[in-house]
Amino acid sequence: MANPPLTPEDLERYQARLQALIMEHRDLDQVISHLAENPPPDQLLVPRLKKRKLQLRDQIWEVEALLTPDEPA
Repeated sequence: MANPPLTPEDLERYQARLQALIMEHRDLDQVISHLAENPPPDQLLVPRLKKRKLQLRDQIWEVEALLTPDEPA
């Protein structure tokens, strides 16, 4: 399904959202790496963080798809 054209405001909002998601994803990656070296007392913390990281990845893909223009058929 084709994405409707984005207004400049939409484009700016989606780009800002994308940058925020990428930053949170990168930060979670650093936290997970640190916790792998220094296991926390909460055994469920790392799996929860990994799940959140996957959710962020999916959201990043969705926003990138909105920002990527459709190729003409």
